Amino acid sequence: MPTQNCDPMPARPLNTEIQGVLWDMDGTLLDTEPHWMAAEARLVAEFGGRWSHEQALELVGNALPDAAAALQRAGVALTEREIIDRLTAEVEAGVGRHVDWRPGALELLEALHAASIPCGLVTMSEEPLAALVLEQLPKKYFAFRVTGDMVSRGKPHPEPYLLGLRLLGEHVAELEPARVIGIEDSAPGIASAAASGITAVLVEHIAPVPDSASWQRVGSLLGLDVDSLGALVSTGVRA
Repeated sequence: MPTQNCDPMPARPLNTEIQGVLWDMDGTLLDTEPHWMAAEARLVAEFGGRWSHEQALELVGNALPDAAAALQRAGVALTEREIIDRLTAEVEAGVGRHVDWRPGALELLEALHAASIPCGLVTMSEEPLAALVLEQLPKKYFAFRVTGDMVSRGKPHPEPYLLGLRLLGEHVAELEPARVIGIEDSAPGIASAAASGITAVLVEHIAPVPDSASWQRVGSLLGLDVDSLGALVSTGVRA
């Protein structure tokens, strides 16, 4: 019998329905970076050192133990825990006075809430500061949070986002990482998100971040909605 030519099976289309959104906090949800940078400069100055703007930019998005180590190298003669506590206390005081939400963040959170898409916070800040920030929101937009004191390896390691995916899986059946959006503003953060296998979206803020095939860049959260995030899933690349 002659061999029959069979048409190849059509490729299964990517399901672009978003299953969840994981948000960074500092610099993405709200602008706390000036508080962190000022606190670092004051602490270094207290021990007779100098702290440049360029040095501060290098710490944006990093895990707090890494930031503490950098300050120790700059001459701060305190333990890691003492440095983290000093910095965090100053940032908490700043947030307590005023919250500067990033443009479009609250609007996007509301759109996701209206569409019943769960959100989680994935931050290198520790629990007290994260709790303080979330208390300032007009609604309970976040189903859970991952904080720096919950992981052994911080950003840029994928552990924070892998934990975020595990917690999101408690709210979403048959979770597919590619259908989860991770929103970040810093190089360590976006690398962490991309390495976890989710759709990583960069909204660069105070520190420059190079382009990469592992993530997508948007200019602002302003104007983003559920449909435009779904388009990012459909065109997204994976680490």
